[in-house]
Amino acid sequence: MVTVGELARAARAAFELVRAEQGVNEVEVFAGATAHLLTRLCYTSHIPCNGVEEPKSTGEHGLGLQVVFDHPDGPRVGFGSSALDLGPEGARTALARARAAAVTDPHFASLPRPTGEARALDGYHDPALMELSDERLVEAGWTVVRGALRAFLTSQRLAEMAGDEEELARLGLILGGDVSILQERMALVSTALPDVQTDESTRLTASTTAKVESRRAKGSGCSVSTRLDHLTDEAGVEAALSAIGAIGGERVSTGDYTVILGPQPVADLVNNLLVPACRADAFYAGTTPFLGRLGRQVAARSLSAYDHGAHPGLAASRGLTCEGLPTGRTDLIRNGTLVGLLSSWYQTERLLRDPAGSVKLGAAGRAAEQALVPRNGFRLGDGGGRSFAARPGVAATNVVLEGSDPESLEALMHRVGQGLYIGRIWYTYPINGLAAGDFTCTVVADSYIIRDGRRAEPIQPNSLRINDNLATVLNNAIGTAGDRRGTVVWAADEIIYAPAVAVSGIHVDAIAGFMDEVS
Repeated sequence: MVTVGELARAARAAFELVRAEQGVNEVEVFAGATAHLLTRLCYTSHIPCNGVEEPKSTGEHGLGLQVVFDHPDGPRVGFGSSALDLGPEGARTALARARAAAVTDPHFASLPRPTGEARALDGYHDPALMELSDERLVEAGWTVVRGALRAFLTSQRLAEMAGDEEELARLGLILGGDVSILQERMALVSTALPDVQTDESTRLTASTTAKVESRRAKGSGCSVSTRLDHLTDEAGVEAALSAIGAIGGERVSTGDYTVILGPQPVADLVNNLLVPACRADAFYAGTTPFLGRLGRQVAARSLSAYDHGAHPGLAASRGLTCEGLPTGRTDLIRNGTLVGLLSSWYQTERLLRDPAGSVKLGAAGRAAEQALVPRNGFRLGDGGGRSFAARPGVAATNVVLEGSDPESLEALMHRVGQGLYIGRIWYTYPINGLAAGDFTCTVVADSYIIRDGRRAEPIQPNSLRINDNLATVLNNAIGTAGDRRGTVVWAADEIIYAPAVAVSGIHVDAIAGFMDEVS
């Protein structure tokens, strides 16, 4: 992988080359290198398997240029990139593409300028993850698989069903998933940020699904961290125990229930609904359910949410945005009130200059400026980390959801009394447009009925769908647990740190009976 020093030198050389070109008014050079290392987990007790598949990796490095060109009709802005070549030819290729793509943008104010905030996070990446060998990546996969197998083989419940080891295999014990490492390096220099700035970040995640196939029982597990020595077998053990606990699942009737949403469902709803609703570009376009509600109550007063890209130890932290600006904490909802938005430099400047901006936000002047500090301008692929070939957009980092008076999960269930615990959902989509707040998702694992304040029968996987509205989830929250944990959502770059949340009046629909056979 290209070193951060090589990226810094390439960024400086490209900057000097491009700014000397005739007609160039401003230039921003982003030099980036990103690698994604992956080992697939595939254990099946009744079919020959490898347990851990061979390691795989993807990587890229190159230059991305944003250039402001002089033009008789006014400045024109273009973006161009060049892969693999960090030298002069790569810079010239990216410049030619930026020139060819240049357009007049009436919303463009300038390339990013210093915000007055200081960088809070530096030297935080794990060198062991940055230099990880294939052998150590495979061993990380086996750490998770061994944890799941140990949980399966020591389960008294499975032993009673099987009687012997051969019969145990016929139950169809399955573990799938992956252990994934993200490595990022970047350097940036621009007309307004003339000193080369660099950043290095690493992230380790494990995502697993376990099944007892003959009993149509499924469970899941995950873990996130920033360091290799923090990896444990937690994701495998959790998935196996959840699958065992799901044996004998029952169907639930259509209706409105008091529901405890576990950390994974909360994370999925935050990722697919709350985060998009709290982006500055959604307010500009009028596609958010919170339009015009900055400074107003949008959730139960017990709920707060914030994004923190510079929190030491959180998995998606980075020292700098891909615009060269410091990351930091942006409060989104504080005690139920919408107080801030995720934004990039471009989106902040565009919204503050919009004649209808105060109406779209519901605030103006200093209040609007404080809500739109650009701490979230990132160039990202789809769940693949920073990409030199992308223009800066708006993205979350570590999103933290918390309650004002957390309690144990047992106490929360006791307060619910009769209801449902939903532990894992998937295919979560906003329907009728994001602004409506309506959503749908399927309950797929880790769920059970709450009866008399205690865990009762498991819910059959894929037999239940939630159809409701984001406002119901936010406003009907009646309590939160204290088990806040990091959860990775499929194809998402941000990590959600969320507890279990109890919500009243959630509508669920039973899925037609033919789905009983789907595991």
